Amino acid sequence: MVGPALPSDTPVHFALHTSDVDEAKAFCRKMFYGPLQVTPVGDCSGFVFDGDVVMLGPVTIGAISYGADMQVNIADLETAYHVLAPITGTLRSRHRGNTVLADRTRAAVFRPVGAIDLDWPGDCRLMSVKVERAALERELDATLDQRVMSPLLLGESFDLVGGPGRTWAALVRLLHSELCAEDGLVRQPRMAARWRDMVVSGLALSVEHPYGGDEPAGLQGPNRPRTVKRALDAMHAEPARQFTAGELAAVAGVGVRVLQESFRQHVGMSPLTYLKRVRLDGVHGELSRSDPWQVNVSEVAYRWGFTHLGRFAGAYRERYGVSPSQTLRDRL
Repeated sequence: MVGPALPSDTPVHFALHTSDVDEAKAFCRKMFYGPLQVTPVGDCSGFVFDGDVVMLGPVTIGAISYGADMQVNIADLETAYHVLAPITGTLRSRHRGNTVLADRTRAAVFRPVGAIDLDWPGDCRLMSVKVERAALERELDATLDQRVMSPLLLGESFDLVGGPGRTWAALVRLLHSELCAEDGLVRQPRMAARWRDMVVSGLALSVEHPYGGDEPAGLQGPNRPRTVKRALDAMHAEPARQFTAGELAAVAGVGVRVLQESFRQHVGMSPLTYLKRVRLDGVHGELSRSDPWQVNVSEVAYRWGFTHLGRFAGAYRERYGVSPSQTLRDRL
């Protein structure tokens, strides 16, 4: 008998300590992004990967180090924003034509669109924070009660020494530490949800932006069209529904071609591609949290709207680098 899925506010903790590069790569792909490459630079005899990762709904926080100089390459994040905040050492990142030297005083910020190249020294240990795209954008929509552009025009870095950035980084470190423990107060679902929301809203108020003025970061600039927001809201409200392009266009109140062009411009992909990403991330999150003895892959895939299991399995492996069944087995 299949048991109920764990609620999204149930925290999940994963840890890996290994000297195997391929094992470390597979772990990072599973925790963060499928299209991720990790390549040793020079002598890697000192390679010792240490990863301690917690997942809480739309937020994933990991303390990560490699112990040897590495080159890390990631394709477009697509469905997430990401922050790297070093605890020790200095990280060099390249993203969308910008180079950032991140250290204990400054974090690197990555938008959903654009490849990422990282020069990651062996002495660099950092907090890696992934926030699902919809969560951050919805937070800004709710805060402002107005439309915001998608993807958000966030700056490439922010200060960790003073102001909101210092508070946000301390919050992230404390949340990570508490979720790694088994008996902390934040393990209670209601408390966990509140801390999760603070991380998302705190990031929105901490990250820098290119517009100037007095408003918090990400709150200025071109607005996302209301037509796109209507379609996004419909997809997130019912991700398992078998929407067609025509149905989404009707929800948005425009023609199919207009909606598709608006999505390419403001979301970076077509409506149905975005919907598939939402579903895949939903399946991945549920499999990562579920008990393998009570849940099977087919049941979860159907619940998220995948009716062709062969195509689903191929798309899942392409995105996360492992099969859905492997994700579930890793919970053992």
